[in-house]
Amino acid sequence: MKVANVMIVEDESGIREMTRLFLQKKGYEVMEATNGMDALSKLNHHNPDLILLDVEMPEMDGFELCKQIRLHKKVPILFVSGKKEPRFKVRGLEVGGDDYITKPFDFSELEARIRSALRRVGWVSGEEKPLEVLRFDNLTIHVDACELYVGDKEVRLFHKEFQLLLLLAENPNRVWTSEQLYDRIWGYYAEGDIQTVKVHVSNLRRKIEKDPATPKYIQTVRGFGYKFVKS
Repeated sequence: MKVANVMIVEDESGIREMTRLFLQKKGYEVMEATNGMDALSKLNHHNPDLILLDVEMPEMDGFELCKQIRLHKKVPILFVSGKKEPRFKVRGLEVGGDDYITKPFDFSELEARIRSALRRVGWVSGEEKPLEVLRFDNLTIHVDACELYVGDKEVRLFHKEFQLLLLLAENPNRVWTSEQLYDRIWGYYAEGDIQTVKVHVSNLRRKIEKDPATPKYIQTVRGFGYKFVKS
């Protein structure tokens, strides 16, 4: 099946790596550029289907890079920026950007915007994938529908609760620190602290565990963090 190739242009290695790992897990091919000149050099030899473009970069900012790209290519460009003021969003669209998302961003929203931008230019992936479902004993997670069932009863989760559960369940037995979970779910630039993770884990246990005090699925690894146990 044909997959989309996304170029990430981002000078901060942590954000670039997290975005790359997320997109690769979702099935995208990914290439990276660390700054504007690096991106232009790679675009001489490669033709990505979409570009994720940071605004604040040394030497050449994202707006100038977008103008340079538009001289030769019509590839969809999605700005990713910490600048939230409307004037920056307007400028991004005026120089040729197709969309503008602000940091901290939700990875699910980012992927939705990528899909939308690709659809607008007629990009097709070929055969659609079947809906993904994860099953663990009496726990059923409908990934694409964002639904959770405990036994035959649907359990309502808030958006961040579902994201946290999904991240843990897709990586069974992997131990995550609270810091890692916070960065992955709430974003690198989010304002808050790791206490947020503890609260959400507690809420999830109340909703999915038969006995939240002795959890079966989301277990604490003392001194390290949390892990999801299949059964």
